[in-house]
Amino acid sequence: MSDEKRNATLGETLVSLLKEHSLSMRKLSAATGIDTATISRIVNGKQRAKPEHLEAFALHLDVPSAPLFQAAGYGAPTVPIFHNQPNDIYSSINSIKEILQSSNLMDHQFTAEQVQKELSKYEPYVLTEEGARIIHNDFPSKVKSVNGAGPFIEELKRMYQLYSSDDITTEERSILGSGLLYFVSATDIIPDYVFPLGYLDDAIAVQIVLDRLQDTRNNKPQP
Repeated sequence: MSDEKRNATLGETLVSLLKEHSLSMRKLSAATGIDTATISRIVNGKQRAKPEHLEAFALHLDVPSAPLFQAAGYGAPTVPIFHNQPNDIYSSINSIKEILQSSNLMDHQFTAEQVQKELSKYEPYVLTEEGARIIHNDFPSKVKSVNGAGPFIEELKRMYQLYSSDDITTEERSILGSGLLYFVSATDIIPDYVFPLGYLDDAIAVQIVLDRLQDTRNNKPQP
């Protein structure tokens, strides 16, 4: 398929979806963070959409990403999309690392150890008034902005409820809070706008926190 035909097909698809959702290119730009001029060039076949553009369009137009990838000439995406996957996608750190290693969308110099280091730095800060204030002030709005982009969001909500309760130890609060603070932090190892990889490090952080929390409770002295 020629670039002109491919881009025309994608452009027609996007125009149809915009009409279906009563959205303008400007509104889609505001939702995705992609410049309006870039969206216009993609729609009009003047610029080839990047994978991250297609993932953002799929997320905010509420459609599977595969047809957009195919219309753009990429074929089906090579990594799972969180909002189309079952809730146990984050159950294995190793499987998530394999996703990163098999993807051709970004640099793979990424390890769970990097996330663990960030979480360890956050743990003492969580117990300060400032750390707690950031979590309580920023977590609800960050969850709303993600708009269900990952199945781990439900787990994060449960983590937040537990963190906010009085029925946990200081150590447990520190562990839970580190994951919440990582989620609301602007210093993600993988930027959130890199779809669909942008939330993989958050998913890994959730799994590390849950594993640590389980280990802590298993090792707690019995009364």
